Amino acid sequence: MTSSIFPLFLFVAVATVTPGGATTLATASGARFGFARSIPLMLGIAMGLAVLAAVAALGLGKLLLAMPALQTIVKALGSAYLLWLAWRIARSGAPNAGSGPARPVSLVNGILLLWLNPKSWAMTVAAAASFALLSSSPNRLAMLLGASFGLAACASLALWCALGVVLAGLFRTPRHWRIFNFAMGALLAVSVIPTWR
Repeated sequence: MTSSIFPLFLFVAVATVTPGGATTLATASGARFGFARSIPLMLGIAMGLAVLAAVAALGLGKLLLAMPALQTIVKALGSAYLLWLAWRIARSGAPNAGSGPARPVSLVNGILLLWLNPKSWAMTVAAAASFALLSSSPNRLAMLLGASFGLAACASLALWCALGVVLAGLFRTPRHWRIFNFAMGALLAVSVIPTWR
């Protein structure tokens, strides 16, 4: 069974480390608030992804695939939320400049963000469908997918947040921050496009 689990781990690692809405938010939060204050956001996203993967393994993925209207609703809500966050990030200035979010995203909002992120739904439903034969029962598959996605998300988000912290050390002027925040907002907005293809 260990040899057959490697493709799952590879899929999960690549899916969580590639740029998207969650990684962009982790980078922006690390730059703006530092690593320690970004931990609730990262934990919320990782917990949300773990639960979503488990729920997909238990059958929600099949329901979404069977109901295109529900897929469209999830995509629309998720896209609207991500675009709103992108707008807020793009408008924010330097830390302590009085503009933009005054505090980092909370654990609960991190979970909600993840559940409204269309990329997360696509990743977890694809994993549940592709790796269903790794386990003899849906409950075991749910535990395997939940643990895999949760741990991989923690590692990936920590890397992206650390990158944000490093980048913050390079910004010396409010103009630098405006450029960075605009770039992060634009990347977050662009991350919505693949979900509508």
